[in-house]
Amino acid sequence: MSTNPLVQTIEPDEPSVSAPQPSGKINAPSNARAPVVLTPTNRTVEQMASNPNDAELGFAGIFRQSAHPLALLCLFLFRVSAILLYILSGFFINNYVISTVVVVVLLAMDFWNCRNVAGRTLVGLRFWNQVDEDGESYWVFESRDPSQPVNPVDSKMFWIALYTFPILWFVLLIVSFLKFNLSFIPIVILALIFNITNVVGFTYADRDAKERWANKLASSGWNMGGFGGIGGTIMTGVMKNSVGRVFK
Repeated sequence: MSTNPLVQTIEPDEPSVSAPQPSGKINAPSNARAPVVLTPTNRTVEQMASNPNDAELGFAGIFRQSAHPLALLCLFLFRVSAILLYILSGFFINNYVISTVVVVVLLAMDFWNCRNVAGRTLVGLRFWNQVDEDGESYWVFESRDPSQPVNPVDSKMFWIALYTFPILWFVLLIVSFLKFNLSFIPIVILALIFNITNVVGFTYADRDAKERWANKLASSGWNMGGFGGIGGTIMTGVMKNSVGRVFK
């Protein structure tokens, strides 16, 4: 029997290694992710094109940036429908009378829409022919105030439609002569009359608007510049004549 007490035979414990202290935020979730920094993209803000060169490509971009997409749609819808129905009438409609009536109705609708709705809405121009009490016929032009500019996309597409479709109808007229389709020539001539009338009317309306507002600006500029009395009248007349030669 050993004389040493039991406690003397127990070896001392090894020095305990302290557990690593927790770091980070208290009560933070175990699956927390690193913070994400959001950066704005060009899709957050949709804005109109400031000029025709900034317009988006494609029909969707054109109609999205248009200030009057419905008027722009109707302008191209009537014109494209008339010319497509004229070309494809033999495949879908065997009756010459029905196809002719439908094309003529579409041409009349396009003429009225372009002169009274599309021109006034898209470019701020309108024209008509008026007969006074003496029986004299003359043209009347209306235009918007230049301080209210039109949408550049609407303006560009309007003038493209105005000048492109008469060229297409003229090509169809030549094809009709070459193929001896004499029965379809009156339809093409009627389409050319409608389209060319709008071309001439809106071209002169645009020139008249530019000349009128330029004359107004020139006359107000000379009067404000100190050329009053007879001198101001003479200089105003000279400027109006000069501006008129530019736009006529």
